[in-house]
Amino acid sequence: MIDFSTFLSWLVTNPVLLITVLLTLGVIFVNGWTDAPNAIATCVSTRSMSPRAAILMAAVFNFLGVLVMTLINNTVAQTIYNMVDFGGDSHEALVALCAALFAIVTWAVAAWYFGIPTSESHALIAGLSGAAIALHGGLAGINGGEWIKVVYGLLLSTLMGFGFGWITVKVTELICRRMDRRKTTGFFRGAQIASGAAMAFMHGAQDGQKFMGVFLLGVFLANGQAQTTSFTLPLWLMILCSVTMAVGTSIGGYRIIKAVGMDMVKLEKYQGFSADLGAAACLLVSSVSGIPVSTTHTKTTAIMGVGAAKRLSSVNWGVVKEMVLTWVLTFPGCGLIGFLMARLFIAVF
Repeated sequence: MIDFSTFLSWLVTNPVLLITVLLTLGVIFVNGWTDAPNAIATCVSTRSMSPRAAILMAAVFNFLGVLVMTLINNTVAQTIYNMVDFGGDSHEALVALCAALFAIVTWAVAAWYFGIPTSESHALIAGLSGAAIALHGGLAGINGGEWIKVVYGLLLSTLMGFGFGWITVKVTELICRRMDRRKTTGFFRGAQIASGAAMAFMHGAQDGQKFMGVFLLGVFLANGQAQTTSFTLPLWLMILCSVTMAVGTSIGGYRIIKAVGMDMVKLEKYQGFSADLGAAACLLVSSVSGIPVSTTHTKTTAIMGVGAAKRLSSVNWGVVKEMVLTWVLTFPGCGLIGFLMARLFIAVF
């Protein structure tokens, strides 16, 4: 484990490490822009919480998710760390990693500008893979076993998110079918806040681990430790990632909150609760199993499932089409940017 004082001493004496850390924090920051707002979008859209209170709640539960799930199972971080091979020449590997991080930030900022909730998991995988291919001049830099595990997780998050959302709202409606709607409003307002907190917790459990794995990869490469294959996640890194993500959400999250929580499906409080609970359950299953999944896919498809459970026309399929198109384009788009930036960075530096 790397203690904080050692990390600071490395940071002061190693300018390359400083640049790598700043780029990694930049990726975590834009994750706060684009992914973290998904966790609290329904709380805000159903007026169960104000945006400011929801963002504060997301910050707290993101950190708790990172801390608790890392203590239980840090396989998600290990999978992302080992997905690509940046071994060999540590200098060129570090340059390629920085290029991948630059590509991820570029892609995420462009998606945020247009208010589209792109998947940072997609961007992370694509950017790292593109840079690794550029570094090795072929697919030798891709760890097929770990990479396919990530791809399966992304596909599962889409199907499971929709299914969990659909089932949860159907069960909720069945339980409450004889109740007075006016009397259940107060309950579902509190339940919506609780399920939103659970969703933020699971976002931290998933995405926090992914980016901490990349953070430590950069630290090891900057210190010439290209062959390190296992690690322990320190508490100071959990806090640093959580705070950086929370700042990103507070600055740029409202566009994504609007797109996910307001534009795609008009939700009532019990529907928002169902979407959050279904998505959080899906993420819990994935995290305990050690499978990296997309929190964006899980939450947005859970909302689609809730809307479709009422009737298909309840879902604004035009907004869905834009989201899906962005998801599809992320792999080739961000991967190509990562590849080109890695070639450029290696030639220049």
